[in-house]
Amino acid sequence: MAGPVVAAAVIWPKELFCIDIIDSKLTKKKERPFLVDFINKNALAIGIGIVSPEKIDEINILNASILAMHIALDNINENFDRLLIDGNRFKPYKEKTHHCIIKGDSKFISIAAASIIAKYKRDEIMLEYHYKYPEYGFDKNMGYPTLFHRNALLKYSYTDIHRKTFKHVLPSNQLSLFK
Repeated sequence: MAGPVVAAAVIWPKELFCIDIIDSKLTKKKERPFLVDFINKNALAIGIGIVSPEKIDEINILNASILAMHIALDNINENFDRLLIDGNRFKPYKEKTHHCIIKGDSKFISIAAASIIAKYKRDEIMLEYHYKYPEYGFDKNMGYPTLFHRNALLKYSYTDIHRKTFKHVLPSNQLSLFK
């Protein structure tokens, strides 16, 4: 409901495996800094792409996610010949071959590493927003539609980092739908 969409791209060395690099949704929050450090030290290249809530509202979340992926790829400083994409939707990037892989973060270490990097970066951004807007509890909900967050919207309305086109982010006269 709030904050940017963040994507990452990681080129991972073929010969290196790490059993702890798994889908970011399955990693423990306290483990992520160590995993990010390990990935930063061992990846051949990392790129991060960030798309603002305003742009998400303008082009929708799917297109914003794909745009964030393209920005992440633009930030890779190594040559690559193909892309492994987590999920089932992507728009071609330059002349590169791409493969969409459903649940790819559980199948390929490079995708899992990218998901950890992206989640960690987005959490960092949301923690910064927490200090600006502590009443929304971004340090706990990271912008997701928890009951606490929705109740804060009822009480305070939305901020400049809320995605206004999302169904839970409504003008204050319509927020009573959450009660």
